[in-house]
Amino acid sequence: MDFNAKKGFICDMDGVIYHGNKILPGVVEFINWLQEEKKEYLFLTNNSGYTPRELQQKLARMGLEVPEERFYTSALATASFLKEQAPGCSVYAIGEAGLFNALYDAGITMNDVNPDYVVVGEGKSYSLDSLTKATNLVLGGAKLIGANSDVSGPVENGIMPACGALVAPIEIATGKKAYFCGKPNPLMMRTGLKLLHCHSAEAVMVGDRMDTDIISGLESGMSTVLVLSGVSTRETLKTYGYRPSIVLDGVGDIVSIAKGL
Repeated sequence: MDFNAKKGFICDMDGVIYHGNKILPGVVEFINWLQEEKKEYLFLTNNSGYTPRELQQKLARMGLEVPEERFYTSALATASFLKEQAPGCSVYAIGEAGLFNALYDAGITMNDVNPDYVVVGEGKSYSLDSLTKATNLVLGGAKLIGANSDVSGPVENGIMPACGALVAPIEIATGKKAYFCGKPNPLMMRTGLKLLHCHSAEAVMVGDRMDTDIISGLESGMSTVLVLSGVSTRETLKTYGYRPSIVLDGVGDIVSIAKGL
Protein backbone atom coordinates (compact mmCIF):
# COMPACT_ATOMS: atom_id res chain seq x y z
CA MET A 1 0.00 0.00 0.00
CA ASP A 2 1.28 3.49 -0.86
CA PHE A 3 0.76 5.43 2.38
CA ASN A 4 2.17 8.59 0.78
CA ALA A 5 -0.68 8.63 -1.75
CA LYS A 6 -3.36 8.48 0.96
CA LYS A 7 -4.91 11.77 2.09
CA GLY A 8 -6.63 10.77 5.32
CA PHE A 9 -5.98 8.48 8.27
CA ILE A 10 -8.64 7.37 10.75
CA CYS A 11 -7.04 5.72 13.78
CA ASP A 12 -8.42 3.86 16.72
CA MET A 13 -6.81 4.92 20.01
CA ASP A 14 -6.68 2.19 22.66
CA GLY A 15 -4.20 -0.49 21.57
CA VAL A 16 -3.05 1.68 18.64
CA ILE A 17 -1.87 4.97 20.18
CA TYR A 18 -1.72 4.02 23.85
CA HIS A 19 -2.35 1.17 26.23
CA GLY A 20 -3.74 2.39 29.55
CA ASN A 21 -1.52 5.40 30.28
CA LYS A 22 1.45 4.35 28.17
CA ILE A 23 2.22 5.60 24.66
CA LEU A 24 2.94 2.68 22.33
CA PRO A 25 6.24 2.41 20.39
CA GLY A 26 6.40 4.34 17.10
CA VAL A 27 3.43 6.60 17.92
CA VAL A 28 5.45 9.82 18.28
CA GLU A 29 7.05 9.20 14.87
CA PHE A 30 3.65 8.40 13.35
CA ILE A 31 1.97 11.60 14.60
CA ASN A 32 5.00 13.69 13.55
CA TRP A 33 4.80 12.12 10.08
CA LEU A 34 1.05 12.85 9.78
CA GLN A 35 1.64 16.48 10.74
CA GLU A 36 4.77 16.97 8.60
CA GLU A 37 3.12 15.45 5.52
CA LYS A 38 -0.03 17.53 6.14
CA LYS A 39 -2.21 14.42 6.19
CA GLU A 40 -5.79 14.74 7.40
CA TYR A 41 -6.21 12.54 10.46
CA LEU A 42 -8.80 11.69 13.08
CA PHE A 43 -8.62 9.64 16.24
CA LEU A 44 -11.80 7.65 16.46
CA THR A 45 -12.65 5.89 19.71
CA ASN A 46 -15.54 3.69 20.72
CA ASN A 47 -14.98 4.71 24.34
CA SER A 48 -17.90 7.02 25.15
CA GLY A 49 -16.56 8.09 28.55
CA TYR A 50 -14.20 10.86 27.49
CA THR A 51 -14.84 14.24 25.86
CA PRO A 52 -12.52 15.28 22.99
CA ARG A 53 -10.87 17.77 25.39
CA GLU A 54 -10.19 15.03 27.93
CA LEU A 55 -8.66 12.85 25.19
CA GLN A 56 -6.55 15.79 24.02
CA GLN A 57 -5.31 16.33 27.60
CA LYS A 58 -4.70 12.60 28.11
CA LEU A 59 -2.38 12.59 25.07
CA ALA A 60 -0.78 15.86 26.20
CA ARG A 61 0.10 14.24 29.56
CA MET A 62 1.87 11.54 27.57
CA GLY A 63 3.75 14.19 25.59
CA LEU A 64 1.65 14.19 22.40
CA GLU A 65 0.24 17.46 21.07
CA VAL A 66 -2.94 16.75 19.11
CA PRO A 67 -5.69 19.39 18.63
CA GLU A 68 -9.11 18.77 20.19
CA GLU A 69 -10.89 18.70 16.81
CA ARG A 70 -8.87 15.62 15.81
CA PHE A 71 -10.95 13.38 18.11
CA TYR A 72 -14.31 11.76 17.38
CA THR A 73 -15.99 9.44 19.90
CA SER A 74 -18.91 7.03 19.93
CA ALA A 75 -20.62 9.48 22.33
CA LEU A 76 -20.50 12.21 19.64
CA ALA A 77 -21.75 9.68 17.06
CA THR A 78 -24.64 8.73 19.37
CA ALA A 79 -25.62 12.35 20.04
CA SER A 80 -25.43 13.16 16.33
CA PHE A 81 -27.63 10.15 15.48
CA LEU A 82 -30.30 11.11 18.05
CA LYS A 83 -30.25 14.77 17.00
CA GLU A 84 -30.94 13.72 13.43
CA GLN A 85 -33.55 11.09 14.29
CA ALA A 86 -35.49 13.00 16.94
CA PRO A 87 -34.38 16.63 17.46
CA GLY A 88 -35.08 17.82 21.02
CA CYS A 89 -35.75 14.29 22.30
CA SER A 90 -35.18 13.27 25.92
CA VAL A 91 -33.09 10.38 27.23
CA TYR A 92 -32.25 8.41 30.33
CA ALA A 93 -28.48 7.98 30.04
CA ILE A 94 -26.00 5.73 31.83
CA GLY A 95 -22.40 6.77 31.26
CA GLU A 96 -19.67 9.32 31.88
CA ALA A 97 -19.00 12.99 31.08
CA GLY A 98 -18.16 12.25 27.43
CA LEU A 99 -21.66 10.91 26.78
CA PHE A 100 -23.54 13.51 28.85
CA ASN A 101 -21.65 16.46 27.31
CA ALA A 102 -22.23 15.18 23.76
CA LEU A 103 -25.97 14.75 24.44
CA TYR A 104 -26.33 18.20 26.06
CA ASP A 105 -24.42 19.84 23.19
CA ALA A 106 -26.84 18.22 20.73
CA GLY A 107 -29.82 19.79 22.54
CA ILE A 108 -30.94 16.53 24.14
CA THR A 109 -32.41 16.66 27.65
CA MET A 110 -32.25 14.16 30.53
CA ASN A 111 -35.47 12.52 31.64
CA ASP A 112 -35.80 9.57 34.02
CA VAL A 113 -39.62 9.45 33.96
CA ASN A 114 -40.75 8.95 30.35
CA PRO A 115 -37.74 9.41 28.04
CA ASP A 116 -37.82 8.75 24.29
CA TYR A 117 -34.58 6.77 24.55
CA VAL A 118 -32.45 4.88 27.05
CA VAL A 119 -28.80 5.49 26.11
CA VAL A 120 -26.03 3.33 27.54
CA GLY A 121 -22.29 4.02 27.42
CA GLU A 122 -19.36 2.89 29.55
CA GLY A 123 -19.15 4.29 33.04
CA LYS A 124 -18.60 3.78 36.74
CA SER A 125 -22.13 5.01 37.45
CA TYR A 126 -23.45 1.68 36.10
CA SER A 127 -25.25 -0.16 38.90
CA LEU A 128 -28.10 -2.57 39.53
CA ASP A 129 -30.30 0.46 40.31
CA SER A 130 -29.55 2.20 36.99
CA LEU A 131 -29.93 -1.12 35.18
CA THR A 132 -33.35 -1.73 36.77
CA LYS A 133 -34.50 1.78 35.91
CA ALA A 134 -33.28 1.42 32.31
CA THR A 135 -34.99 -1.97 31.94
CA ASN A 136 -38.36 -0.63 33.11
CA LEU A 137 -38.13 2.49 30.95
CA VAL A 138 -37.46 0.31 27.88
CA LEU A 139 -40.42 -1.91 28.84
CA GLY A 140 -42.43 1.31 29.11
CA GLY A 141 -41.65 2.22 25.48
CA ALA A 142 -38.27 3.98 25.48
CA LYS A 143 -36.01 2.88 22.60
CA LEU A 144 -32.67 1.32 23.56
CA ILE A 145 -29.44 2.83 22.20
CA GLY A 146 -25.87 1.70 22.90
CA ALA A 147 -22.89 3.99 22.31
CA ASN A 148 -20.91 1.03 20.91
CA SER A 149 -21.08 -2.73 20.60
CA ASP A 150 -17.64 -3.62 22.02
CA VAL A 151 -18.04 -6.28 24.68
CA SER A 152 -14.63 -5.70 26.27
CA GLY A 153 -11.77 -3.22 26.24
CA PRO A 154 -8.12 -3.47 27.28
CA VAL A 155 -6.96 -2.14 30.66
CA GLU A 156 -3.47 -2.35 32.11
CA ASN A 157 -4.17 -5.51 34.11
CA GLY A 158 -6.43 -7.36 31.65
CA ILE A 159 -9.80 -6.46 30.13
CA MET A 160 -12.93 -4.71 31.34
CA PRO A 161 -16.54 -5.16 30.22
CA ALA A 162 -17.38 -2.50 27.61
CA CYS A 163 -20.67 -1.04 26.37
CA GLY A 164 -21.93 -4.14 24.51
CA ALA A 165 -21.61 -6.22 27.67
CA LEU A 166 -23.27 -3.51 29.80
CA VAL A 167 -26.26 -3.23 27.43
CA ALA A 168 -26.72 -7.02 27.26
CA PRO A 169 -28.60 -7.39 30.60
CA ILE A 170 -31.16 -4.78 29.48
CA GLU A 171 -31.58 -6.57 26.12
CA ILE A 172 -32.03 -9.93 27.86
CA ALA A 173 -34.44 -8.59 30.51
CA THR A 174 -36.62 -6.70 28.00
CA GLY A 175 -36.30 -8.85 24.88
CA LYS A 176 -35.47 -5.64 22.95
CA LYS A 177 -32.32 -5.21 20.86
CA ALA A 178 -30.19 -2.07 21.18
CA TYR A 179 -29.12 0.03 18.21
CA PHE A 180 -25.38 0.76 18.45
CA CYS A 181 -23.99 4.04 17.07
CA GLY A 182 -20.21 3.50 17.33
CA LYS A 183 -17.87 1.39 15.17
CA PRO A 184 -18.54 -0.72 13.15
CA ASN A 185 -21.69 1.33 12.37
CA PRO A 186 -20.98 2.89 8.95
CA LEU A 187 -22.65 6.13 10.12
CA MET A 188 -19.70 6.81 12.42
CA MET A 189 -17.22 6.08 9.63
CA ARG A 190 -19.06 8.31 7.14
CA THR A 191 -19.00 11.18 9.62
CA GLY A 192 -15.28 10.57 10.16
CA LEU A 193 -14.62 10.78 6.42
CA LYS A 194 -16.75 13.94 6.20
CA LEU A 195 -14.71 15.55 9.00
CA LEU A 196 -11.54 14.66 7.07
CA HIS A 197 -12.97 16.04 3.78
CA CYS A 198 -11.87 12.71 2.30
CA HIS A 199 -13.29 10.13 -0.06
CA SER A 200 -13.12 6.56 1.27
CA ALA A 201 -10.68 5.52 -1.48
CA GLU A 202 -8.22 8.18 -0.26
CA ALA A 203 -8.40 7.10 3.38
CA VAL A 204 -6.94 4.43 5.64
CA MET A 205 -8.48 2.91 8.77
CA VAL A 206 -5.88 1.89 11.36
CA GLY A 207 -6.99 -0.30 14.26
CA ASP A 208 -6.20 -3.24 16.51
CA ARG A 209 -9.58 -5.01 16.31
CA MET A 210 -10.90 -7.05 13.41
CA ASP A 211 -14.53 -6.90 14.63
CA THR A 212 -14.84 -3.10 14.90
CA ASP A 213 -11.92 -1.26 13.25
CA ILE A 214 -11.10 -3.46 10.25
CA ILE A 215 -14.69 -4.39 9.40
CA SER A 216 -15.80 -0.73 9.59
CA GLY A 217 -12.94 0.40 7.34
CA LEU A 218 -13.58 -2.42 4.91
CA GLU A 219 -17.34 -1.82 4.71
CA SER A 220 -16.77 1.92 4.21
CA GLY A 221 -14.46 1.30 1.25
CA MET A 222 -11.20 2.29 2.97
CA SER A 223 -7.83 0.57 2.95
CA THR A 224 -7.27 -1.09 6.33
CA VAL A 225 -4.25 -1.58 8.59
CA LEU A 226 -4.41 -4.08 11.46
CA VAL A 227 -1.76 -3.32 14.10
CA LEU A 228 -0.72 -6.05 16.52
CA SER A 229 -0.06 -3.58 19.37
CA GLY A 230 -3.53 -4.10 20.91
CA VAL A 231 -5.90 -7.05 21.24
CA SER A 232 -5.32 -8.87 17.93
CA THR A 233 -2.62 -11.42 17.08
CA ARG A 234 -1.78 -13.19 13.82
CA GLU A 235 -3.85 -16.09 15.18
CA THR A 236 -6.90 -13.80 15.52
CA LEU A 237 -6.81 -13.19 11.76
CA LYS A 238 -7.57 -16.84 11.04
CA THR A 239 -10.96 -16.68 12.77
CA TYR A 240 -12.43 -14.05 10.39
CA GLY A 241 -13.74 -14.40 6.85
CA TYR A 242 -12.21 -11.06 5.81
CA ARG A 243 -8.68 -9.65 5.91
CA PRO A 244 -7.08 -6.24 6.43
CA SER A 245 -5.14 -4.68 3.52
CA ILE A 246 -1.94 -5.01 5.57
CA VAL A 247 -0.88 -6.30 9.02
CA LEU A 248 1.80 -4.35 10.91
CA ASP A 249 3.34 -4.60 14.38
CA GLY A 250 2.46 -0.98 15.19
CA VAL A 251 1.82 2.46 13.67
CA GLY A 252 5.57 3.20 13.54
CA ASP A 253 5.76 0.70 10.66
CA ILE A 254 3.52 3.00 8.56
CA VAL A 255 6.24 5.68 8.73
CA SER A 256 8.99 3.16 7.89
CA ILE A 257 7.05 1.95 4.83
CA ALA A 258 6.15 5.53 3.73
CA LYS A 259 9.79 6.61 4.00
CA GLY A 260 11.05 3.40 2.36
CA LEU A 261 13.18 2.49 5.40
